[in-house]
This record gives sequence, structure tokens and C-alpha cells, in this order.
Amino acid sequence: MKKNLTLLIITCLSAISTLTMAQTPITKGVKGEVGAQKPVEAATVSLLNAKDSSLVKTAITDNMGKFEIPLAKDGRFLVSVNAIGFAVYYSDAFDISATNPVYTLKAAQLTALNQQLGTVVVTNKKPLIELKIDKTVVNVDASPTNVGLSALDVLEKSPGITVDKDGNVSLRGKAGPMILIDGKPTYLSGTDLANYLKNLSSGNLDQIEIMTNPPAKYDAAGNAGVINIKTKKTKVKGLNGSVTVGGGQGVYPKANESFNINYRTGIVNIFGNYSYGYYKGLQDLHLIRNFRNDNTSAIESIYKSHTAMVRVNQNHNFKGGADFYVNKKTTLGFVVNGYTSPTKNNSRNTTDIYDANGVLQNETLAPSTINEKWNNISTNLNFKHTFDTTGTELTADADYVKYSSSSNQLFDNLFYDNKGEKVQPDETLRGILPGSIAIYSVKSDFTHPLKGGAKLEAGFKTSYVKTDNNAQYDTLANNNWNVDATRTNHFVYTENINAAYVNLSKQLNKKWSAQLGLRAENTNAHGDQLTTGQTFDRHYTQLFPTAYIGYTPTDKNQFSLSYGRRINRPDYGDLNPFYYFLDKYTYQVGNPYLRPQFSHNIELTYSFKGMLNTTLSYSTTNDIIQQVLEQVDSTHTSFVTTGNIAKQNSFGLSENASLPITKWWRTNIYAQVIYSQYKGFINLGNVDVSATAFMANISNQFTFKKGWSAELSGFYRGRTLEGILVSNPMETVNFAVSKNILKEKGVIRVNFRDFLNLQHFSGYSKYQNVDVNINNHWDNRQVDISFTYRFSKGQALQHRDHSGAGDEQSRVKGGN
Repeated sequence: MKKNLTLLIITCLSAISTLTMAQTPITKGVKGEVGAQKPVEAATVSLLNAKDSSLVKTAITDNMGKFEIPLAKDGRFLVSVNAIGFAVYYSDAFDISATNPVYTLKAAQLTALNQQLGTVVVTNKKPLIELKIDKTVVNVDASPTNVGLSALDVLEKSPGITVDKDGNVSLRGKAGPMILIDGKPTYLSGTDLANYLKNLSSGNLDQIEIMTNPPAKYDAAGNAGVINIKTKKTKVKGLNGSVTVGGGQGVYPKANESFNINYRTGIVNIFGNYSYGYYKGLQDLHLIRNFRNDNTSAIESIYKSHTAMVRVNQNHNFKGGADFYVNKKTTLGFVVNGYTSPTKNNSRNTTDIYDANGVLQNETLAPSTINEKWNNISTNLNFKHTFDTTGTELTADADYVKYSSSSNQLFDNLFYDNKGEKVQPDETLRGILPGSIAIYSVKSDFTHPLKGGAKLEAGFKTSYVKTDNNAQYDTLANNNWNVDATRTNHFVYTENINAAYVNLSKQLNKKWSAQLGLRAENTNAHGDQLTTGQTFDRHYTQLFPTAYIGYTPTDKNQFSLSYGRRINRPDYGDLNPFYYFLDKYTYQVGNPYLRPQFSHNIELTYSFKGMLNTTLSYSTTNDIIQQVLEQVDSTHTSFVTTGNIAKQNSFGLSENASLPITKWWRTNIYAQVIYSQYKGFINLGNVDVSATAFMANISNQFTFKKGWSAELSGFYRGRTLEGILVSNPMETVNFAVSKNILKEKGVIRVNFRDFLNLQHFSGYSKYQNVDVNINNHWDNRQVDISFTYRFSKGQALQHRDHSGAGDEQSRVKGGN
């Protein structure tokens, strides 16, 4: 299989080399220049049918304002030109024929919207939801209720996305989507990805791209698809940027500030941003566990626990870099970003132990303190070369990412009887858990338009990851700390993934289009438990095909059918065989023997006028990776672990409607129904469970005079099956109002989140010997206010999202 992968990479590179040498001027189409006293770079040139102004093709002007649009057929056309800061330009109609195969547009002179460019502020009201052929786009700033939220909160409001009680993200009922930041994996997952997203302010976000069946260009990881969170980037020449200050109040105060800046001259573009966040929040967790007799299933004891947790977190995020324009076709760049995040968790747990008749027998008090600190630094070097204006380009990225963490934990357990008298000596446990993750990644992509409206994409990627986690646990006895050998562990994991892909797309005729892709990934992994001497090795190569068919019978109706095979590898933290304690009777432990899961996904979508979109979906997943709750009856302890628990089949139906009610009122409604079935083997027993779940997101946007706007939004999630955990219905309602001030340069937003205090989690898990009820409340009802000021001077430019790392970053067990 390794030889096959090598052959595929060589074939891709040979194709790239051959196509690169075959560049020739267009023989049929449109070319020309765009200017405004001087050439205008990055203007969007659209070729339209003269008959109905329908779009044929688009192109982007280069550094000299030039463009070319190749064509495969004759016809009568016209050209429109769009550039930020300028009025839209339309050409006269012209013909492309055998006698006139190439039309040269006379130098199109754009007219500035305001001749005093130094004081121009260009505003563009985007819709909240944009539906495109291969993805759904959420414009974050289009919703006033996003102010003061975290990235995780914004995801929870987005169509098709759900977030469970632990912050794990699912897309259309399927867990495990690959989450990217500006096209780059976070290298985080599970609890630690949730921590990162909780501390990433919505003020830094521009768009969220949701791809349920991504093409072969993307890493095959992510059972449910890809979610790309795009951060804000300023796109004009000169000095420009924005400043945001804000704060909020729930049970405890919150704060968020950010600063973005961009400066461009003729040959260099320098950009950077910084954000600071402060969060203090409360969580109130109740668990009821029934322990039963193995033979009669009669209840023998009941454990009722209550944990009150206060979490204080500060986070500092930064990003900086530069692009160097070597010439009009070649760009070199680098990006450095990272964060540091100290966190303190104080909790007090009380566990009351009852007999079968509900009479209190004993009580355990367990106060604890956890001090954590997460640090990250990542660097990216990138290269882009454009061969011509038809879209032929070669890009390359090299990434280095380093995560480090420290976690100092102190747990006390105090034991009393039902009269408040001590029944046994106190127990004290100390944990010191340092960890590190180093990631190296190199990738390259080549794009080349072919004759007849086809496009070829090809590329390769290789990555290497090393994680090193050393959990040291000590118990206190006679005022001396002694090593707890049953919990202490040192685990080192390395992984190398090599990948190559080819993707071909083509507009077959006026109504039909198609796209085919194939990606190969070779994985080599090694795990070493240094404490016990246990090791494991895994080597496998897999192919991941993708296919898309589009059919547009009329301008109002569009159909698309897609298929993709995907993989979801175990998170690095889930492979880590460490213990994380809530109290003496409840803990979490990793599983180094997890296997990857594989899924087949099919979707059929119908779109009417781009406003009503209906999707039917089906997926089947083998060896699904899922958290499960297990218990040890002899010690009356419960623990959460991750396993390959079952095979999952799911069927889904979703509807998205984006409708203008009046000139000042627009609504977006997303609803889905998912049927899921799990069949597998858990904790020495068979499991066969299924359920149908309903979810809906509704957003109403109101635009008033004098710069006022408002939004009323919310979501409802019905009873849901999450593996073997049943979640009860959950809902929330939000309201926000905003006002543009200072000649449209500033905006004030006030957001009332969950003002009815509806959102909390409750659920249960009942199978075999497990019988647990969960109720979780947190500091969710709050009011946030923010002020953003934008300063801008100059004209628009394009800025590429830098990064080449694959899915590795979405799998780190680290936090922010």
C-alpha cells in the first residue's frame, strides 16, 4: 500500500509539472484591464449573458489590473466589474464568435464612491445565512445577538450544529466534524476544543463555513464534515483596522476586547490582531446514580451528588504576519499566532449515599482546586504563484505548532455518617499533569483550469505529531506525599500521515455539472506507556472518494447529489490512559486502544430560488467513537471513557428558509429531523438503541432607520440520543439591538442572551448495570454590551487564508 501511495504522489506531481509547462494565451474569451487613474487589483470581473444577465464566469484582476476569462462556446455577453470603494461598472454587450473569438475590453475606468478615499468607510450588509453549492456560510456580524458570545456559542446558534453538555460539536446529528480556524486545524478536540472555542471571542469572527460533504482537497478526517471558522482580516490598502471593547454580566462578570490592524504598501502587507477575554462562570451539576443487584436488578443504594463549580479564565490571543509581493505573480508570507490561558477551577462536591429505602447512610464532601495553564505558538510559511489570469496557481505551506500545558490538581475527600460524625480518615490526592504536543506539516496544492470549462486540482500533504503527557498522582499519608502507582502514567504518542489527492470538476452543459475526487491517506502511529512498558503500532492506508452531480433545470430550481467517504481518528487525549477526577466516585479515563471510525455519507439537496433548501441525507459509520458511562459495582464508582462502541446508521431531513417578510424584516429558519440507530457491544453487553430527534434554529432580523437594527433569535432541540445518553429537550431565546454611530464607523451592540433562563441540560443513561440521571445548569443568562470602531483608508485587496496543517489540530486534548 505504501508503494501505491508513493505512485499516486508521483502521478500528481507529474500532472502538475506537465500542466504548468502547458500554459498558453486564451484562444476564445474575454480579456482586458481595470483601472481608476491607476490599475485596480483584486477587482471581481463577472462575465454575464447579455440576454438575461445570468452569470457565466468570474475572474480577479492581477496586480496590473489585468484579467482573462476563457470560454468554450460562442454567444452574446457583457461584463460587470465590482471593487470595494467603487461603483459597479457595466460594459456594452459584445459577441464571441468564430470570426471574433477574443474580445478585448477597453480599459474599464471605475468611479470611486467618494473621491476622498482617505475618509471613505464602505459598509456592506451581508445576510446572516448564505447557501452555496458546496457549503453554508454564516456571517457572524450580521447577527447582533452574537455580540459578547464565544465561538462555541455562535456555533450552537448556526444551522445544523448542536453542542452537547460537554461542549462537543455535532453537525446534522453526527459527532466529530473537523473544525478549522482560517482553514487550519486547531489540533484540539473534545473538552479541550470546547475550552478553546469558549475563549475565542465572537468579536474576532468573520464567517463560519459549514461543509457536510467536503471535496477531496480537504483532509478526510471529520465524520460529520468540516466547519471552517474564519477570523476577521482587513482587506484594504493603507492603514486600517478596528477596535472592540465590551463586557457582560451573568451571575459573574465577563469582558472581551480585541484589536485588528492592517498596513499595506506596494510590495508588503503587514497584519495583526490581539484579543483579551475574562470569564468567570458558575456551573451547577447534579447526578443521581442507582446501583442495582446483579441478579435481581433491585436497587441496593442510591448516590446523589451535587457539584458547584466556579471557573475563572483569562485568555490572550495574538496573531501577526506579513505578505511579500515578489512580483505580480508570486507572493511569499509568514504568520505567527498563539495564545496563553491561565484558568482556575474551584469546586465543592457533596455526595449523599442512601439505602434502597431512601434513608441517608453516609455523606462525602470533596472540595477541589485545579490550576491550569495552556500555551500555544504556531508558525506558518506560505508561497503562492499565479501562472496566468485564468486561475492556474500553485500554493505551498509549511507549519510548526507547539502546545504546552500544566495542570495542578488538589482533591480532598471527607467522610461522614448520617449524623455528621466522621467515619474514616480524610483522603487527599494531588495531581501534577504536564503535557506537550509538537506538530510539523507540509502541503502543496495546484489548481489548473482546463479547456471546456473543467478544472483540475491536485496536491499532497505530510504531517508528523508527537504528544508527551506525564500524569503524576500522589496521596497524602502522615503528612508525606506518596506516589499513587495505580494512577500515575507517562504516555508518548507519535503519528505520521501522508496524503495525496486529485480533484476534477466540469460544467458538462448548461444544466449539468460534475465533480470527482480521490484522496489517499497513509497513517503510521506508535503509542508507548513508559510507566507500564506497554506499546502499540498501527499502519494503514485508505482511499477516500468523493463525487458530486449538479442539475439546474431552470434559474429557480437546483438539485445536487453528493457522496463521500471519511475517517475520524481518535483524539490524542482520548488515547491518553490518564485519570481526571470529579470526585472520589466519578472520574474520566482515556483508552489507548481506540481504533479510527469510517463513514459513508450521501446527500441530496434541492434549492428553490436560493431561499428554500431541502436536504435528504444518509450515513453509516463503523466502529463509531463515542463517550460511554460505565461503573464498577464493587466500589460504587462511575467513570466516563471513550470506545468504539457500535455501528451507527442515520437518516436526516433538513429545511433552510431565508425569507424577506418586509423591507425591514427578514427571517431565517432551519429545521431538521434525524433518525439514528446504534448497534454494538458496550461494557460486556449488547446495545441496540434508536431515536428520532428534531432541532430548529430561528433568527429574525429587523432593520430600522437612522442606523438601528435588532434581532430576535433562538433554538429548540428536542429529545436526542447521543450514543447511549438520552438528552432531554433544550431551548433558548435571545434578543439584541445595535446602533451605527460616528458616520457608520462605530457600532454599539447590546445582547440579552437566554433572558428567559431556559437553557440547561438534563438527561439520563440506562443500560445494563448503568442507571444515571444528569442535570446541569450554568451561567447562561447574561447581558453583553460592546462598542466597535473601524478605521479605514485605501482600496481593497485580496488576502489568502494561510495555513497548511491538516486535521491534526482538531484532535489535541488541550485547552485555551
